[in-house]
Amino acid sequence: MKYSLGVTLSALTSTSVASGIDYHNLPIEPVFPGPWDKYIKAPANKSFITPARFWKIEGNVTTPSSSGEPITARHNYGGSVLVGEGGLLTVEFQENIAGHVCFQVDSVSDEPVLNLAYSESPFFVGRKSDATNEEEWDLPLPIHIGNRTGSLCVDPEFNRGAFKYLTLYIDTIPVLKPQGQTSLHYLFGSVKSTAQKVLKLSKPSSHALDEKRPYSKPSVGITEIWVNCTSFPSQRNGRAYSGYFHSSSDLLNRIWYAGAYTLQLSTIDPSEGSALIPVNRYIDHNKSPPGSWYSNFTVAKGTAVTTDGAKRDRLVWPGDMYIAIPSIAVSSYDMLAVRNALDVIFKHQYDDGSIPYAGPPLGYRGEFSDTYHLHALLGVYDYVLYSGDVAWLREHWASYTWALEVSVAKVDERNLMHVSSPFDWNRHGMGGHNIEASAILHEVLRRSAKLASWLSDDGFDARGAGEKWKLVRRNLARGIAQLYCNATGLYSDNLSRGHCAGPAHVDPQDGNSWALIADMHGRGSGVPEAVSRALRARWTGFGAPAPEFPNVMSPFASGFELQAHCAAGRPGAAVELARLMWGYLLDGPGFTNSTLAEGFRADGSVHYPAYPAPSRNSHAHGWAAAPTSVLAGCVLGVWLWGPGAATWSVRPVLTRWLGWARGGFAVRRGRFEVLVWRVVLKSGGERAARGVVAVVRGPEGTRGRFGWGGLRDGYEGEGEGEGEGEGEEFMVEVEGGETRGWVRLEGEDTKSSATTEEIEVSDAIWEVKEGEKWYEQIIPYGVGDALVYDGSFQEPVMQERKPGVVDWEKLADGYVDTRGRW
Repeated sequence: MKYSLGVTLSALTSTSVASGIDYHNLPIEPVFPGPWDKYIKAPANKSFITPARFWKIEGNVTTPSSSGEPITARHNYGGSVLVGEGGLLTVEFQENIAGHVCFQVDSVSDEPVLNLAYSESPFFVGRKSDATNEEEWDLPLPIHIGNRTGSLCVDPEFNRGAFKYLTLYIDTIPVLKPQGQTSLHYLFGSVKSTAQKVLKLSKPSSHALDEKRPYSKPSVGITEIWVNCTSFPSQRNGRAYSGYFHSSSDLLNRIWYAGAYTLQLSTIDPSEGSALIPVNRYIDHNKSPPGSWYSNFTVAKGTAVTTDGAKRDRLVWPGDMYIAIPSIAVSSYDMLAVRNALDVIFKHQYDDGSIPYAGPPLGYRGEFSDTYHLHALLGVYDYVLYSGDVAWLREHWASYTWALEVSVAKVDERNLMHVSSPFDWNRHGMGGHNIEASAILHEVLRRSAKLASWLSDDGFDARGAGEKWKLVRRNLARGIAQLYCNATGLYSDNLSRGHCAGPAHVDPQDGNSWALIADMHGRGSGVPEAVSRALRARWTGFGAPAPEFPNVMSPFASGFELQAHCAAGRPGAAVELARLMWGYLLDGPGFTNSTLAEGFRADGSVHYPAYPAPSRNSHAHGWAAAPTSVLAGCVLGVWLWGPGAATWSVRPVLTRWLGWARGGFAVRRGRFEVLVWRVVLKSGGERAARGVVAVVRGPEGTRGRFGWGGLRDGYEGEGEGEGEGEGEEFMVEVEGGETRGWVRLEGEDTKSSATTEEIEVSDAIWEVKEGEKWYEQIIPYGVGDALVYDGSFQEPVMQERKPGVVDWEKLADGYVDTRGRW
């Protein structure tokens, strides 16, 4: 069997633009089908997702299994599952999922009320749902079944954003009622105060409430349970990815696809956003009981929008965009959902030019964050870079530059941005002369100059604006240099208490990462490597800590750190951190093994210390998906430089962690694909020099360059001072549409004597045949010699590290109560 490299002929007609992708009409088949598809977590049929197994059975429950042990659940259970009074059944789905729960009911007795409770983590399975708001738990959903049989689904407003465990139970009905209360008051009074009404029951029947009620035995027989998932509405086939990643590391492969799936679940129908009951109560004075939740608030226009998380908050947060957008671009290419998110943010831009902290239902009370404001501008750059939608940029350019000036105006005589808002990603110490905000602004200004150059044909003075912004960048670089601490090899947080000699000295993970991402150090500077090494030295057994937010392990801030190691020319550290921290996010106790969580505690607990309630943690959060784009850029080495991939570069590097890797993604102009693997030169039957082979191709009609990755200038520099590629200078021009290959052979003594030569390859090299390993193909080299896979490669053993330790005194100080905030 041979895997084809494109969508089907019928799909090409409606979804492709010159072998690229039209994000208004995404493919219905994978663009790069292959054996890597086994890592995809998205369901084959998202309208009918069934449980994988019975996970827990308590009390009055009868299953088709005579032993009473949990049995595998396919599309039905081979008979009816009978849940009676006091009975509880929990089913587990194969992956974290989302959507409307439905049942096939074949029998009922005494008008049962079936309660539903949801949980992403196995640690919070029970009679209440994990939290989406300020309460410790969400309320269960009572389904008043009455005498109905057949198909039964919860109402649309109860689309649960994410869950892996579904619990069904029928409460025990007490025989005696308190004196002076009718059966109606007794039976349904507690329901009114502790639950939400589902299926719009008009009025309980008198039969269920007469004096014979103590002798009734409510029960329901269920033959099927399924979920209709409405996430990723732009994709008719959620498994039809436009990108892929496949390597010798099974763990890295799983991480890449978990990030892609996390972003799919977080992409929703805009009419199904979270109503944020506790926050809206201050505006609409709703009387909904504490713990109630609804997915019925319209958070944007259009048919799809990317949000922060699947369970919560199901609304547009600009802070997630810098991580989410590139990872969406290289996996599903749902740029329409991205554009709709940016549209709603700019639509609600404040009268002073600042951008709201978040989209509706927030943003109506002046909520603002200096850093999230800047993240929105970073999102604009990434959207235009991957989509090529310069027309959208032109339409929003005045709003963009207005917002940019809000931040530029805050750069004062200290040559740092003076932060006026304490809000960020819940980290401590925001305000004043803060490194994180200043470094992000430095990068925003660089990108703004590029955006301006793309609009130069409109009469905009791109050169003049670029020179102005370049001056501000230089001043910011001087200001940020004041924060460097020689004793720690890291940047301190601010010029006040958090400075090197300050009483509350802290070297923040986010600020140090951004100082490297922003590329403010000269080529000869040793600071980037020093910062990268110092950051790595702080890792624990669970990943990279964030000292600016005590007790927190944040995949958001650690996503920045992944990029920082790449920017410092140390991609091996980035791959190592991805394996360490994101591996734990997949396989650690209490996680979903399929999506990536918002964060966790320093000791490895699934409790994210931003909130008092451990169950509130979002286990499918877009800001955790950084490895999906980092592996495409830092390992495969694909970087776009012009809008819509008009120009690009490929600089792959395997690092010591990989024996081979391949991957690619499609954009509107066409497809990128890269193969890279270790080889040895076999000469006269003997094995001689070791090396690396790379094969690349880009979209037809575009221009690119190829070199070897691994140096700082190869991460984000577009040719600014071409650096060495792992010890040698090499760069060659590449025309899109061509398949080109090179081998880099090491010398006998040191890497400095390595040489690169082009090798002859054909389009057949991309083919993947069932049962064969593509990287084991033999490539002729010279006369009678050949390049063969270096089978001696062995994946290194991860370094043993101690687990993190919780500072219990500081734990409560980190909790964020949004009721007080808003």
